This record gives sequence, C-alpha cells and structure tokens, in this order.
Amino acid sequence: MLGTLYVVATPIGNLKDITLRALEVLKSVDCVACEDTRVTSKLLNRYGIPKPLISYHEHNERRRAKELIERLQRGESVALVSDAGTPALSDPGAHLVAGAASQGITCVPVPGPSAFPALLAVSGWETDRVVFAGFPPSRASEKQRFLTTITEPGIYCFFESPHRILSLLRQLDKLWNRPQIVLGRELTKMHEEILRGSAAELGRILAERERIRGEFVLLVRKPEEHQAIRSGGSLQQEYERLLKSGVDRKKALKILAKEHGLSRKEIYSRLMKKESN
Repeated sequence: MLGTLYVVATPIGNLKDITLRALEVLKSVDCVACEDTRVTSKLLNRYGIPKPLISYHEHNERRRAKELIERLQRGESVALVSDAGTPALSDPGAHLVAGAASQGITCVPVPGPSAFPALLAVSGWETDRVVFAGFPPSRASEKQRFLTTITEPGIYCFFESPHRILSLLRQLDKLWNRPQIVLGRELTKMHEEILRGSAAELGRILAERERIRGEFVLLVRKPEEHQAIRSGGSLQQEYERLLKSGVDRKKALKILAKEHGLSRKEIYSRLMKKESN
C-alpha cells in the first residue's frame, strides 16, 4: 500500500499561526521533509513533535525526491514543509509533488499561512484578478526584461529580498509608470510593517534607513498602458515612454492614435517629421 505525501503550510513568522490540522498531520507522519532542519526543529520542538527530519532544498531536491518517493512507495507517509509558508510557492516542492503524483501516490494539501494572501487581505484593493509573479530575476538586466514582458494592467504580487528591494522599486517606477504599491515587510513577526504609496515614494522611505532588513512581499497595481501618455510631454516623449514600458511599436501607435483622436498613419507621420527636424 502506498503512503501519502502531505504538503503542509507552516507559519511565516508567528509560530501560533500553525493550524490544528497541520499539527495533527505532523504528529502522524513517518518523517518530515524540510528546507532547513534547524528552522523546522524550532517549530516541532515548540509543539512537542519528535519526528525524523530530512533536508529537502533547491540544491538536493532531485536526488532527495527520488529517496522520498521510494519511502512513499514502501507505505511511509511524508510531510513536506518549507521554512515558512506554503511549499512549492516560490519554494522547493513542485518536483517532489510531480514525481509522487506520477507514481500514483496521493498528495494532500494542508493549507495555511502564506504572505501573498495575508497582504492581499489588508490591501484595501479590489482583488478579483491578481497575478502571482514570485521572485523577479536577481540581475538588473534580467529583471528589466522580466518586467517589460508583463504588459497587461492589473495587480501583481512579488516577493523580494532586502538586498534587492530598492532595485525592484526603481525599475517598477521607471518601467510601469509610477505604479501604486502595498508593501509588506516581516509579516506576522515582531517588526511587521505595511507601507502604501508609489514605487518612488516607497523607494525613498527605504533608502533613508540605515539598513534594510526582512523579507518583502509587494502588491503592485500596473496601470493601463494609455495612462502612460497622460503624464505630459511631446508626442515623441509619449511614444518613447510607451516603448520603454514594454509596448511594441505597432501597439504604441494604436494607443497614441486613440488618445489623440488621430489615425495611426497620422501619428506615424508626425513622429517621422519630429525625427527629421
């Protein structure tokens, strides 16, 4: 008889946020697969749960997944946890779940804490459609390409480290036309902080601090593309602003034509005249 893989959400800071069901599952399984055994030990010790811990992180997940699946095939039950929040959500876990499912092993979600919905609940924004974008690329050039591929308006959620948060805010301000942001830092922890404002405003607040600490989650409202041309300037500047935001040339002409009540041909003609002068 095959075992069961439980994907268990654990607290993102406050250990009291663990669910009763999660505690029951952790007590019942044969072993716990976790990112950092030291972090998970603190949680299990807090609730008096002595269980064998097996390290499962981004550097060993393929090798370890094979071992864990073999244990599941022998009938053992395994709980998969991350250091904080829900496994496989910008954390290791998807490879193990996919491998277990392919072998006919039952995978059971045990939902609980996650920084994404926690911040969403106190954003005060209408949230019919929110896109989870996870961690942006770490390198500035790759981050810029990543952000410019997102062209649809809406609310996007990002995770970011304290070392790269200013870089992300600068690029969002530049590429997404000064978007509004709700930013959460150290959610559920002693120094929890929630800030609201434009990317530039939040960037200035954080830059003034002697040291930036903690993990960040951001909700970013990307405006409609045509709003980019309402910020003033010449037709040429409006056109260039749209191109920098990731809009292709053909679509930029279409947006400008609609905004100015002209045909795309006329907009193109005026831009060419500006370049030739």
